[in-house]
Amino acid sequence: MKGGNTLVRLKQFVIPVILLSLLIGTVAACQPSYQPGVIVDDLGRQISLDKVPQRIVSHVPSVTEILFALGLDEKVVGVSDYCDYPETAKLKEKVGGFYNPSIEKIVELDPDLVFTYEGEELLMLQFDELGITYIVFQPEDIDGILNNIELVGKITGIESRAEELVEDMQARISYVAERVRDAPRPRVFYTYAITDLNNPWTAGPGSFGNSLISMAGGENIGAKASTPWPQFSIEEVVSSDPEVIIVSVVHGTAVTPIEELKLHPAWRETTAIKHDRIHIIDGNLIERSGPRIVQGLEEMARIIHPELFE
Repeated sequence: MKGGNTLVRLKQFVIPVILLSLLIGTVAACQPSYQPGVIVDDLGRQISLDKVPQRIVSHVPSVTEILFALGLDEKVVGVSDYCDYPETAKLKEKVGGFYNPSIEKIVELDPDLVFTYEGEELLMLQFDELGITYIVFQPEDIDGILNNIELVGKITGIESRAEELVEDMQARISYVAERVRDAPRPRVFYTYAITDLNNPWTAGPGSFGNSLISMAGGENIGAKASTPWPQFSIEEVVSSDPEVIIVSVVHGTAVTPIEELKLHPAWRETTAIKHDRIHIIDGNLIERSGPRIVQGLEEMARIIHPELFE
């Protein structure tokens, strides 16, 4: 009987311990994982990371949008003056703009990771001198944006959440592609910052505007240029005869010039103006390399092919 009582007591002790161990293992398996290592940014720099960053400064509006879309807003301690989306991003500490970054403010915020632009050479030199870890994102196409989202997920230990966002974006891109696949491709002229109706800026090869027009089922007139953001003469625009004109607007700018454009004697000769196919689009949806680029694609597709997205 004594041996039997010992066996019973042993079972009473061991079984709960085993169950507890299994429970702990299950919970641990559900937690975000993070593997320290080396990541490569868009400049080809190798950055060693040994922990999940807890204090992030984003000097790039598109990266700020990625961070907030992934639910990392609590880890963002500072943003640039131009980080205006989502609305809650405006509440973060400001660290200056593209032309006037404040290294003093960034240092004061004590970040363990900073996201910055390719063109911020002086700022990057200061980061190197101060030992501040920074990453440069400069995607060249939609795939580059998706890769950067996944990389942010890896850096912050939430890879599965980043993969979900990327999969959703890819599904929406595929939907648009399927809808416009066999549709005719109207000639599209995309312009932004209309300050000179006789020499408008447009989206050339290598720009997101060029890629999105093609993906949305249009033929980009600006694709014939040799630079990403060329200026066209009014003669070039009229001779190309756009069937659709899309004007990029940021914070309400360029709204008044659109009315002037409609009355301009040369612009009025285009098929787009004759058929009242001039449209406004939020420039941040087209020119920011973040998650909302897919929304920009969807809106552009509805503008170019309204009959397919009723």
